[in-house]
Amino acid sequence: MRDNRLFDDFDFRSIYPDEREQAAAIEQICFLPHEACPEADIFERVEKVPESFLTAVDQQSGRLAGFISGLRTMETAFRDQFFSDADLHDPEGVNLMLIGLAVLPEYRGRGLAGELMERFVSGAGARQKARGWAILTCHEELVPFYKKMGFTDLGLSASAWGNEAWHEMRRSIGPDEAQNRR
Repeated sequence: MRDNRLFDDFDFRSIYPDEREQAAAIEQICFLPHEACPEADIFERVEKVPESFLTAVDQQSGRLAGFISGLRTMETAFRDQFFSDADLHDPEGVNLMLIGLAVLPEYRGRGLAGELMERFVSGAGARQKARGWAILTCHEELVPFYKKMGFTDLGLSASAWGNEAWHEMRRSIGPDEAQNRR
């Protein structure tokens, strides 16, 4: 059982339009330059689908400590266009393509990334009637990190974002999510 009191100092909510610059800056800090989504793509996602972001806001400073972002779709395999085309978001989609999970360095080591993931994926699954998947890509060294969050490694992905090799991982979402996770 998770102790949510660990996160009493944070507000978890969708992103506000005036926070798009903070989100873009966090993206640049947390990812290598060739892996980070361009500012324009983040701005477009914030404008078109703000619900595709869950932020953790430090209550004391009022600034974003981190965020997770993802688009809904009926597609079942991750492709690079999810990073750059907000129009691929389908509000009726049963699958959730996770585009980015980023926490500022000064907030790491507290479980905030895991809390963002759990709230975002569980919330998305709770709002749908059909079973689907949360799908992400990551570097090989992060596979164990995401396995702890209930994701299964599917091996190398077709994604070549940033000219890198990525592992594709998925986790069941939707009705009876905990029983379907395998």
